[in-house]
Order: sequence, then C-alpha cells, then structure tokens
Amino acid sequence: MKWKLLFCCFIILMLAACGTSRKGGYYKDDGPPQDHPDLSTIKDAVPKPEPLSRTGNKPYVVFGKQYIPLKSNQGFRQKGTASWYGKKFHGKRTSSGESYDMYKMTAAHTVLPIPSYARVTNLRNKRSIVVKVNDRGPFKHNRVMDLSYAAALKLDVVRSGTAPVEIVALSAGAPSKTTASAAANDENIYIQLAAFSNQDKAYRLQQRLRSDGYANAKVSTINQGQLKLYRVRLGPMQPSSDIDFILADIHHAGHSDAHVIVEPAIQETTR
Repeated sequence: MKWKLLFCCFIILMLAACGTSRKGGYYKDDGPPQDHPDLSTIKDAVPKPEPLSRTGNKPYVVFGKQYIPLKSNQGFRQKGTASWYGKKFHGKRTSSGESYDMYKMTAAHTVLPIPSYARVTNLRNKRSIVVKVNDRGPFKHNRVMDLSYAAALKLDVVRSGTAPVEIVALSAGAPSKTTASAAANDENIYIQLAAFSNQDKAYRLQQRLRSDGYANAKVSTINQGQLKLYRVRLGPMQPSSDIDFILADIHHAGHSDAHVIVEPAIQETTR
C-alpha cells in the first residue's frame, strides 16, 4: 500500500504542475527563479542507453482516463501544446525517482518510457532542444508535455507559458554506433531525401537545402538499367555528426521520406 500512497501524492503534485494561472504557464505560486541562469552553461540532454525505471512505467489512471506507458519510444512523433513547471517543484521527486531539477533539460510526458529522450521543437520560432523524459504529466488542457524551466527557457516558452511543439523520439547511442561501424568498414553514411529522374527537380531541391543551411547537400547520379536517377543527399556524414538529430530536423522540415543509407566509399558523380 505504501507505493500506492506515494503514487497518489505524486499525482496530486503533478496535477498542480499542469494547471495554469493568469500569470502564464505556471500554477499559482509556481514560476521561474529570481535569478536568470546563463543559458550557455545548460546543455541539451545526451541520449544514452538506460534501463526502464522501476517506477513510472506501469498503467495508471488520472481523472478517469487510463494511460498505458510505452515500452519503447522508437518511431514516436507528436505535435501539440507544451507547458512548463518551475520552482514550486524544484527538488521534489519525479516519477523516475530522481529529484526534479528545473535547471536540467528534462520533461514530463504521459506515456513515453521513463527514461527516454526526445527532440522538442517550438513550432513558433523553430528553436529545438533535446530533453530527457523522467516524469509523468501533463494531465490537463490536452497538453502533450511539461518542460523543465531550463528547457522552456531555451525554447522561449517561459514568457508565453505554453507553445505549440513537435516531439520526436531519439534512440540512445544509435548515431555513434552506426557511424563507427561505417568508418571501420570503409563505408559512408548519407541522409537521402529523394531520388528523381528529372535532374532539374533534384538541383532545385539541392539549392533549397543549401539555402536552409545544409551546405553538404549534393546531387549524385546512379544508373538503374536504362534509367538515370539523381539522388539528393546530405553527406557523407562525419563520425562526430548527430545523425538522429539531423534526420529529425529534416523530417520536421517536411521531408518525411528522408532516410539514412550506408554504402561503400566509392567514387561517384556528384555536384
């Protein structure tokens, strides 16, 4: 019965965190700290392999609605409204058993595994961060995520209280393992966005990508029977590249068919 009592206490705390007031996205006496932290000292969460927490991953019911936490975050994408919680909950226990630290890049979600990692993008200003999901909530106003104060500050959500966001799950360790394998086997990694039989379409997409900051966007040709294809790709990617992060940004920009390919490092015709 002790764990049930602890869980009920947690739910009460989180319900408070998920409310709003006239002051913005925090509840009553919650809010930001008096001193504004130096954002340059606050780094994104770094995805890493971790076992599921012993707490926070079982089905639960709030306000008569049942939530069934996911066993894996693979392929998870979601859009909706995010809010944040601050000093009122600083130091209090989260669903993972960790203490809530409003200066760390963390977040609460109703069903994502605890712990797991996700890239969160503010759809108003396109700012993007990586957070560790270590708490449950929010449970009101159809919100999809409660951000820590630091995460909300980086996304410029503190003043507005809420913001439309996109959540893209990130796999822990996948980029470095894939890249290391490719380098060891004399292979290259690319992110391929499209393949056209019409070269003009390929070069137009390449120019759009370069204007958006993807300087390594290239068009390569490949013959498939009697057909010549013009492939628009980013790469080859460097071993230090955060490929999952880049791919998530590409998907967010509307290129839903973009995918990672690994191939032998051979000479090819590019432009």
